[in-house]
Amino acid sequence: MSEILWAPWRISYLKGERPPGCVFCDAPAQDPSRDEQNLILYRGREMFVIMNLFPYANGHLMIVPYHHTDTLDEIKDTAALEMFTLLRHCRHILTKSMWPQGFNVGMNMGRVAGAGIHEHLHLHIVPRWGGDTNFMPVLAETKVISDHLQNTYITLRPHFDELRRELLGDHPSGEDDSKA
Repeated sequence: MSEILWAPWRISYLKGERPPGCVFCDAPAQDPSRDEQNLILYRGREMFVIMNLFPYANGHLMIVPYHHTDTLDEIKDTAALEMFTLLRHCRHILTKSMWPQGFNVGMNMGRVAGAGIHEHLHLHIVPRWGGDTNFMPVLAETKVISDHLQNTYITLRPHFDELRRELLGDHPSGEDDSKA
């Protein structure tokens, strides 16, 4: 029997007023000193990792290209490789820091496919635990998230800092300072 990942508490987000611009373009364009406020955990060469402000579950991450596109056809092969490399690393980081029992991974391409931000491609990584679905969303339109977003950010960020040093060196964006 298949399980339904249903998130009725997100309907207010989906139907709500949107600020102008694209959050997936605007957040990484800001100074890296604002990454915690913007929930950005990692800045790669062509992709960044951000926490979902309206998570399906605690630790819900998204891998997002810097390039504004709504289709896989418009991202470079190097970006696609980086996306799936980051997927492996995100799964590993979530596993060692939050101990989930499984994951939902995927993309909702297009509004009718369920994408909340359909204009900018992004890959969801949702950690799952036995019993993480319950009656609260159905009866009370309330979702129980076991930890505050900021606490989760503080837990995950050191792991992503270590990943950045491993993959990119010490520079926050992975750029080589010697080229300046």
